[in-house]
Amino acid sequence: MLIHPWDAARDDAEWQQWLAVHDFGQLAVNGPAGEPPFVQPLHFVYDPARGEALTHLARPNPLWGALESSPDCLLSVVDDYAYVPGPWQGDPDGPSEHGTPTSFYAAVQLRCRAHVVDDPAEKAGLLNRQVGHFQPEGGSARVAVGEVPYGRMLSGIRGLRLEVTGVRAKFKYAGKRTAEVRDRIADRLAERGGPGDAAAREHLLRRQRA
Repeated sequence: MLIHPWDAARDDAEWQQWLAVHDFGQLAVNGPAGEPPFVQPLHFVYDPARGEALTHLARPNPLWGALESSPDCLLSVVDDYAYVPGPWQGDPDGPSEHGTPTSFYAAVQLRCRAHVVDDPAEKAGLLNRQVGHFQPEGGSARVAVGEVPYGRMLSGIRGLRLEVTGVRAKFKYAGKRTAEVRDRIADRLAERGGPGDAAAREHLLRRQRA
């Protein structure tokens, strides 16, 4: 992923705060020689204090063999994206039709080393942390080894601790444009109001204020 200086995260707090509420991504794992990577969409919980992401997958998933052969992997998260028409980015002193179309988006890529979790008690703890994150209102029984309703299901999954060894973060929101052009884009995003436009506009304005 190319990251220009004007698109880079301002600091670790920026991408960590974003990742805390963007907890669905794709895990890319090296495939066999001559084959493309395995890519698995999944929910995860990121723990900044421990520098790791937690998730789980069904035992039959083909990723397990690939991870055991090559535990280095990449967790990629992309969201808050919007298409920006060329005229919105046009230079104020030139024809609007000469403006360059582009995409706005936020992206965080976590380079990780995978640690497989097979101990039943550890898996139960991992699952409870995930449910606590995604379902803070409760309503579901806790996972406990040998107890209903979920204890019998533990053998059908494997847990995964993704130890983060590197981070690349990008917030592509007109960072190199003039304030006049950024204000115009913000107005157009508000007027259009399509999927993702409000989030993209907020990033643009937030980074402009910073």
